[in-house]
Order: sequence, then structure tokens, then C-alpha cells
Amino acid sequence: MIPGPKDLLPLQDFPLRCRCGHVRGVASKVAPSAGFRIICYCQDCQAFARWLGRPDVLDGAGGTDIFQMPVGRMRLTAGTDAVRCLRLSGKVFRWYTECCRTPIGNTAGPRFPVVGLVHSFMSHDADGRSRDEVLGAPLCRIYERSAIGPLPPDAPPPPSLSLFVLRASRLLGWWLRGLGRPNPFFDDHSNAPLCAPRVLTPSERANSGHQRLI
Repeated sequence: MIPGPKDLLPLQDFPLRCRCGHVRGVASKVAPSAGFRIICYCQDCQAFARWLGRPDVLDGAGGTDIFQMPVGRMRLTAGTDAVRCLRLSGKVFRWYTECCRTPIGNTAGPRFPVVGLVHSFMSHDADGRSRDEVLGAPLCRIYERSAIGPLPPDAPPPPSLSLFVLRASRLLGWWLRGLGRPNPFFDDHSNAPLCAPRVLTPSERANSGHQRLI
């Protein structure tokens, strides 16, 4: 399913915060039509949650609820001293808070114009709205072969060709409009990450349930 006219809700600012409230931020101009909400069942996302000691972030089948949006529309307003980074594979920076081990989101480097915000860092209920009301229903599921149990009855469908095309065109539009900057996780001038990424040892990967990198 791709966003339709009913998804064209007003763009709104959206509060972000970790579990303990030390790290906070704002996602600007958020609406179902301004991003892509997906459920990811990949082994990396599962290992990330388990390594953090946050299996509650996963659904019963090991899925992570993620909202992909322009990284230039996200700001960290407090607690950046507690922001940390983990790398499980060569392409993805996984950001979390050291204070309460809350997953923040995933990025693919300083120039890629997308952040995949993890639902655990979204304070969508601050004004009484549900996640579906703010972000729309999940559009698709990915890497379902890595699910650790039966998918929930309301699981979204696999991605369609039309959704792939729409996502590619929007990503190109975000990049052309400069929405990859400023990036709250990388220095604007040096492109250096906010903190040095931690790379798990083989034993840490095994303990997190991540023995095969994607």
C-alpha cells in the first residue's frame, strides 16, 4: 500500500525522547506522506535490541517499527553527550542512548538523506495521539525470513514495486532539496560521526543472537 489522499495530513513537529528523558529532540514536518513507516525483521535490528537489553523494542516475531524520514528534519535538542553509535554491518550506523539504552535510529552515513527512527525514541503520545494517527499504518514489512516467530495477524504486506519506486523518487527529492543536512549525527564540515562507532566483538555478536552479518 502506498500513501493516498487520506494520508495527506498537515505536517507537524513531533517530540523525540529516550526512556529516561535525558536525550531529547524534535522531528519536524512529520506526516504519513512525509516518510515511510516499515516493520523490519532483519537480524541486525534484532541483535541491536538484544545487545541493548531492550527486547521490548521488538514485536513478538522480532520486528522493529521504523519511520524513515529526511534526516535534515530531525534535531537533537538535549543530551547529545549520551548519544552512542554501534555498527553491526559495514553500511549502517545504529544510534542509541547510553543513559537508558534506548535505540534512537539508523543512518547510512553523513550524506545519505534518511534516518530510520526507531519507535522507542518517538514520543507520539505526548499529546494523546496514537502512532498510527501520527505516522500512518506501516506500509510494508522487510526481511521477514529472519522473523523469530509467526508474524502478527495485522502485519503489513511485503513491499510492492510501486512502493519501491515511490521511495526511490522521494529519497532523490530529499537529497536534491538538501534535506540530508544538517545531520544531527555527523559534523557538517568534517563528516565525522558524533561519537566513534563501537564494533561488536565476535563473542558480543554471538551473545546478542547475531552470528551472521547481513
